[in-house]
Amino acid sequence: MTGKQVATLAPDPGGGETRHPEPSGATAASAEEALARVLADVMHLDHVPADSRFFEDLGADSLVMAHFCARVRKRADLPHVSMKDVYAHPTVGSLTLALTAQAAGAPVAPSSPARSGPAPARAPAPAAPAGRSGYVLCGTLQLLAFLAYSCLIAFVGVRGYEWISAGSGVLDVYLRSVVFGGAVFLGLSALPIAVKWILVGRWKPTTIRIWSPAYFRFWVVKTLVRSDPLVLFVGSPVYTLYLRALGARTGSRVAIFSRHVPVCTDLLTVGDSSVIRKDSYLTCYRAHGDVIETGAVTLGKDTVVAEASVLDIGTSLGDGARLAHASALHSGQSVPAGEHWHGSPAEPAGSEYPVVEPAACGPVRRSAHSVVQLLSALLVYLPLAVGGTGILLAEAPQLGAVLEPGPTVLTSWEFYRDGLLASFVIVFVIVPLGFLVLATVPRLLSRTLTPDRVYPLYGFHYGAHRAITLLTNRRFLTRLFGDSSAVVPYLRLLGYDLSRVEQTGSNFGTEVKHETPFLSTVGTGTMVADGLSINNAEYSSTSFRVSRTAIGPQNFLGNRIAYPSRGRTGADCLLATKVMVPVDGEIRQGVGLLGSPSFEIPRSVRRDSSFDHMKHGEERTSGLAGKNRHNGATMGLYLLVRWVFVFVLSLVVSGSAELYTSVGSVAIALGNVLVVLAGAAYFIVVERAVTAVRPPGPLFCSIYDPRFWQRERYWKVPSETYLRAFDGTPFKSLVWRLLGVRIGRGVFDDGCSLTERSMVAIGDGATLNTGSVVQCHSQEDGAFKSDRSAIGAGCTLGVGAFVHYGVTIGAGAVLAPDSFLMKGETVPPHARWGGNPARRLEQPAPARS
Repeated sequence: MTGKQVATLAPDPGGGETRHPEPSGATAASAEEALARVLADVMHLDHVPADSRFFEDLGADSLVMAHFCARVRKRADLPHVSMKDVYAHPTVGSLTLALTAQAAGAPVAPSSPARSGPAPARAPAPAAPAGRSGYVLCGTLQLLAFLAYSCLIAFVGVRGYEWISAGSGVLDVYLRSVVFGGAVFLGLSALPIAVKWILVGRWKPTTIRIWSPAYFRFWVVKTLVRSDPLVLFVGSPVYTLYLRALGARTGSRVAIFSRHVPVCTDLLTVGDSSVIRKDSYLTCYRAHGDVIETGAVTLGKDTVVAEASVLDIGTSLGDGARLAHASALHSGQSVPAGEHWHGSPAEPAGSEYPVVEPAACGPVRRSAHSVVQLLSALLVYLPLAVGGTGILLAEAPQLGAVLEPGPTVLTSWEFYRDGLLASFVIVFVIVPLGFLVLATVPRLLSRTLTPDRVYPLYGFHYGAHRAITLLTNRRFLTRLFGDSSAVVPYLRLLGYDLSRVEQTGSNFGTEVKHETPFLSTVGTGTMVADGLSINNAEYSSTSFRVSRTAIGPQNFLGNRIAYPSRGRTGADCLLATKVMVPVDGEIRQGVGLLGSPSFEIPRSVRRDSSFDHMKHGEERTSGLAGKNRHNGATMGLYLLVRWVFVFVLSLVVSGSAELYTSVGSVAIALGNVLVVLAGAAYFIVVERAVTAVRPPGPLFCSIYDPRFWQRERYWKVPSETYLRAFDGTPFKSLVWRLLGVRIGRGVFDDGCSLTERSMVAIGDGATLNTGSVVQCHSQEDGAFKSDRSAIGAGCTLGVGAFVHYGVTIGAGAVLAPDSFLMKGETVPPHARWGGNPARRLEQPAPARS
């Protein structure tokens, strides 16, 4: 699906900037001379020969060349140059010739090479801006809604506990737990559906002013729809029925494996026998400027949306069309029937995207699987969760005493001692016991699956495969062992084939996931940054197959990479952040790959080899020993912080239980609220404490430098999970500010990730979409680089967009969905950029109201 280094200049017109003249005829020589002078100035050289290669001969790197491109864009007498152009034409002479050829050809085409369908229907004009009063009112209503929901849960939970506790004998308690658990499950499943139809009715293409009353209704529906317990049934026909109850038009034999739940479901159409694989975004809405825009996403019959893809509003796939992994459709794009596209933004692939063969999977099998899932939840999991509380209180009198009237036990030292002991057991005893499960159950289940054999969905083999995936992808443990030498034995325990490991202390980051570890192979000397997803299972709407996924030796993998089982990379490759790994053609070796679709770049540059002397000999031995000691202390601190956190939560719960005897269900509701607030406050304090001595800042060093070890501690010890509770609310900006982000007023954050909070500046009124990332660092082999990034006022980061370090985005600029803005780039004000790697797109961003 991807080829070698591009050989033509990437068109890059418009974008809210003055279009610079292209060189032609007599001006070509002067353009070449001017480009050479700019590059010499950026690199502090006296002269740059026209035939000297940027990376191999001059020793430049992508950061230097990004500064070169930004400097060129400021010159009215020079053409626009993107990073993709630089990699395609790596000398001043070849770059000038390409520009000359472009100027002599046809008029400049749109920057997206993909054909596009009709633009989405123009939505009605939104209401007037909400303003400061609307901002405060919306936040108040969101807080009140959370309090009301907490009160409802508390009231129902207390009544259920009292009724279950009144049972006599184990069987009676179990039966009452089944009845009550079933009623709660039904209520929590039906409530979001009912609220959606009451507050919204049917979603239609429209715009909703952020922080307005209409937005509050949108937020309520979005929050409830994504917290529905039926979301846990992703990959099952039950989940498809849930979306259909919300208004989605889903055909028969549809399989959806992505956990990113669509919100505006009435605008989603999925034809018969279509499959949507994991980590794909089809939300049917986006935030842009100061409004929410809703729009249709339409998939025809027998379509495939592969892993880690993004479909913006106003996009479609015709019958039999396929969108490859790590690809995106921008608004207005349409894949014709039967065609296979890839890239971000997508374009015709030129070859077929392979899928697994179908298998017999009729309605009886689907129905039986759904019934078994629901019965397992109702008869096993829910009774354990609901009745377990009563059993715990019965077996732990010191906890049950909290609910009894009389003198408070919260003033008793024995209570706090027992609480500390119980929390210690949870963190330091139960978690290690989980290793026994990880080392045995998945291995036994893996024996039931034969690699490369096609199995029907929703049978025994499918259940075994899903159980392996669930059991072996434990974020708590991956974060604990990642970014340390301990991650190697941990992954081997899970079943990874890691060949002969060259231990670096940073072989894998803290985010690694897979579908089966027993068919995951990583070669000797390979290092992996965060966000690797090994996709060693392929799905159709009726079948699946597990296959070995092998990553070659001496590779380096950047962030957020979805690596397919058919990946065509071999030894000594650099896979850049968010790269689309090729699945056809020759096996790539000794090269770097960047972009979607990917193209070849140098495997390494001179700057990244600055610390090669520390890869061998005594320096490496002593550096690795020091890193292991520091990482060991960090892991201990990670566990200590979680132990104290569990203890703090137990105190909050106990305090609300103590108040229950006097004020009733309100105390439990208050406890639910305090759990969220106390958790957020606790981890804010933890993060500030970790960064108090050495706050994150610009850095260029070896992975064996103590400053890098401190950065690893910063990534590991605090938690970011609690931040999701504040997505789409004014409180998210407050939390960011407490964590050190320099953030302006009125920022809308729908689920952005900031890896180094204190190194990011965000201007007033910026819009950060779900799945977007601002990462202020990069690791390549043994070198670590970090710098600050600035997001200007009124900017919009699209769904799944990734912003690297050292970046400046001008006021009012827009970064399209699934884009990758490379290190050191400067986006001019009010420009519209997109793609992987990002470049200027055709149309300027709309002006903000």
